[in-house]
Amino acid sequence: MKLLTKELEKKLIRQAKKNEFISDPSEDYAHVKFFDPTGSWTWYASEYDPDTRIFYGLVDGHEKEFGYFSFDELLQLRLPMGLKIERDLYFESTLLSELYRGK
Repeated sequence: MKLLTKELEKKLIRQAKKNEFISDPSEDYAHVKFFDPTGSWTWYASEYDPDTRIFYGLVDGHEKEFGYFSFDELLQLRLPMGLKIERDLYFESTLLSELYRGK
């Protein structure tokens, strides 16, 4: 499975350009959900910079926090049983603030 399709990449780049004028990024939409199929870590991406290959969004691991995470690092993660990070194919765009609150 491809973690980032061209369609999703374009959507995240458009969102990043739009967000230059938004003061509260938590009121933005996550368009992609990546997850560890063997654990509890989840990454929700709302923006993407193709030059640096860095996402902005919500990371839900030991705790929930907004911030930046690397696409290359997600791709390089090797999990038990040879598994890799996956993308939730059924995820629908959701406000970051709702994901943070757990709704």
